[in-house]
Amino acid sequence: MSKTVGDFFWERLHAWGVRRVFGFPGDGINGLLGALNRFGGGIEFVQVRHEEMAAFMASAYAKFTGGLGVCMATSGPGASHLVTGLYDARLDHMPVLAIAGQQARTAMGGHYQQEVDLHSLFKDVAGAFVQQAMMPGQVRHLVDRAVRIAIARRRVTAIIMPNDLQDEPYEDPPRRHGTVHSGIGYVPPRVIPFERDLRQAAEVLNAGRKVAMLVGAGALHATDEVIAVADKLGAGVAKSLLGKAAVPDDLPFVTGSIGMLGTKPSWDMMMGCDTLLMVGSGFPYSEFLPKEGAARGVQIDLEPEMLSLRYPMEVNLTGDSKDTLKALLPLLEQKSDRAWRQEIERNVAEWWNVSKARAMAAANPVNPQRVTWELSPRLPEGVIITSDSGSCANWYARDVKLRRGMMGSLSGGLASMGAAVPYAIAAKMAHPSRPVVALVGDGAMQMNNMAELITVAKYWRNWADPRWCVCVFNNQDLNQVTWEQRVMEGDPKFEASQQIPDVPYHRFAELIGLRGIFVDDPERLGAAWDEALHADRPVVLEVKTDPNVPPLPPHITLQQARKFTSLLFKGDPEEGSVLAGTAREVLSTLLPGR
Repeated sequence: MSKTVGDFFWERLHAWGVRRVFGFPGDGINGLLGALNRFGGGIEFVQVRHEEMAAFMASAYAKFTGGLGVCMATSGPGASHLVTGLYDARLDHMPVLAIAGQQARTAMGGHYQQEVDLHSLFKDVAGAFVQQAMMPGQVRHLVDRAVRIAIARRRVTAIIMPNDLQDEPYEDPPRRHGTVHSGIGYVPPRVIPFERDLRQAAEVLNAGRKVAMLVGAGALHATDEVIAVADKLGAGVAKSLLGKAAVPDDLPFVTGSIGMLGTKPSWDMMMGCDTLLMVGSGFPYSEFLPKEGAARGVQIDLEPEMLSLRYPMEVNLTGDSKDTLKALLPLLEQKSDRAWRQEIERNVAEWWNVSKARAMAAANPVNPQRVTWELSPRLPEGVIITSDSGSCANWYARDVKLRRGMMGSLSGGLASMGAAVPYAIAAKMAHPSRPVVALVGDGAMQMNNMAELITVAKYWRNWADPRWCVCVFNNQDLNQVTWEQRVMEGDPKFEASQQIPDVPYHRFAELIGLRGIFVDDPERLGAAWDEALHADRPVVLEVKTDPNVPPLPPHITLQQARKFTSLLFKGDPEEGSVLAGTAREVLSTLLPGR
């Protein structure tokens, strides 16, 4: 049998280093699937339950490997299902290639079944490169450009493959006018600023008496350099959610997360600093950064489009964070006055005490903050943690103490529900010898994560280490939005939109051959985590948590306090267990000691 376009397609991707593709079958990609089967295992096809999950897995795979994530879907609805997960990759600057089937070229334009204008559909999310193959000789340069652009520019790219093209005999492009002859290979450059720009940045940082650092995902590979710069400047280090693993949480000057899900020490540091050094972060909420004009600013980012976007920086350095910090370090002066650093460390120590008190406070039945508080000291070395969006992300952000060598991520820029379990699956596919923990709310679990437990049941026996656990916060409430309604809008909980059914998630796990653990007693949490983290198979740990423990932001504005306390007059379905205690906690943030 002669080589088909599909055969060549996989050979070319393999030559680029692709070894895994996440997807779901359909007749729009049957030619590609047949060719992948003939390829003989050089590229693993990971069968998911839904195409959206395939795209989330490709995004997470790129995050946890530093390489290219690849997902594939059939034509029409299969392709459209990819879009949400692709936007997750796009907004978090992850290199992902989407492969989508299409109806036969002879049918295009004929209002044919499953005929969707995929080029237009993908144009925004994969705008860096999206093309439809029309001829065998075109496929070579489409693959080469899609992969090279994705990994070089950290973007989503897409190739659309009509189903009748996939089984055609493959031919290299002929040597004539109007053809393209591309090749394989990409080596990333070393990107550092000019010496004059580094010196200008050093002048600003050396002049600062109260330096604050904010690091993001772009600094994940620069841990030692971030710590060295922070020590020299006497700075504290706050972290965006995507940069949570950039520096260990057990360092006394690391203030933790920033923003709505952040900590009070991060807020206090940003409001009190006179100089801000921002490294590899696109943290979106400017109100949690210093007031404009209150601090001088230096920013380092590999992508110029992200510079001076959240705060007007005095010096903008385009470069890789690790190499740029390493070049900047000799130009920095050692701060002799350590009062600022000591103040930050006192605030951090006090914050951990406050967090512990909050986590151990009584609740009905289990305090959700205690779930992550009990997890932190039990985290195995090298663990990878994923979190969903929603109130569980608050506890992940504030209470999980990541140590050096651990990894963690979530849907950052998109903040999509339903990403934690596919992220955790991709983490295990990328690092089968490392333990993985996913933190998920019951809303996201019901939305799409339960189905992907079937994917876990299918593949877990292939993993070198079977430790894989998803912890479900079961509070029968779409909790983050409920609290946003209360605090940000001043509205009572709208039960029709917020209350969700009670589901025995741990029993579903047992039904499909996984282990299920149920906890409704806070005193059993520690033992439950021990059991889950040492099990001989994947585990669903279901914890019955109290929906009325507030995921308070680090700073409550007077407007938010007024809106929340207005509930006293409007009434709330959970008034008895919410209003009195929470109002006291909110007001105590504004009026300490009252």
